[in-house]
Amino acid sequence: MRPITEVKELRQIQIAILDQVVAFCDENGINYSLAGGTLIGALRHKGYIPWDDDIDLYLPREDYDRFVEKWKDTSHLVMLNPNRTKRYLYTFTKIVDSRTILEEDEVPGYQIGVYVDVFPIDFVPDDERKRHRQFKFMKLAYKMRRCKMQSNYLDNLFHYLCYRYFPLPLGFINSMIEHILWRKPKSSLVCNVTDANFGEKGIFPARCYEGEYAYVTFEGKKYKAMPGYEEYLRTIYGDYMQLPPVEQREHHWFKAYWKD
Repeated sequence: MRPITEVKELRQIQIAILDQVVAFCDENGINYSLAGGTLIGALRHKGYIPWDDDIDLYLPREDYDRFVEKWKDTSHLVMLNPNRTKRYLYTFTKIVDSRTILEEDEVPGYQIGVYVDVFPIDFVPDDERKRHRQFKFMKLAYKMRRCKMQSNYLDNLFHYLCYRYFPLPLGFINSMIEHILWRKPKSSLVCNVTDANFGEKGIFPARCYEGEYAYVTFEGKKYKAMPGYEEYLRTIYGDYMQLPPVEQREHHWFKAYWKD
């Protein structure tokens, strides 16, 4: 295997994946938007944030479901998805280049390919108490799901307690998550509820998806951004055009290889 040691090479693979995903979305009338640091990078740097090395896309739930349903793997682009990929750790979709191997510090030893993240955006309750309950359950359910993937149940107390007292099969946990957390009734708020890292901090107004999608420049090419992308970014990140302090400019740790 040949190591991928340069961030530039990693980004080139990601951009190639992104272009294929975007072409597929455009061909099938599926709405997508650059999101998170990818969108900030497009607006502030016209490309990647200098210390960033991943690509995030947000799709409204209806578009996300059609994306998952219609996507057909190619010779080297493969969809990883909790409903169609065994022993898959995440609750959202990744499109990976199967010619590569990638290992990140979040889950040491867990290997996938170089990828682009594809997240669904769901409505969340307007009622604050209902929202709090939903997000508390989300954190617990995702922890339980991750525990089912661990090979060593004595790794920590939480893993052991889940193994000992909540012997629920993974399929049941996946179904529970889908029915309780996702596809909520229409409201004035939306969020990426498949990623527990943001939690309630990731909530933004549903009106950000109302209107015509815009185009922004990312690495010399034009990609879509949700109609209210500025309000979305201000809500989540505040003054997103301001560079963060140096100590917060963290690179992701990764090991990547070409298989051949």
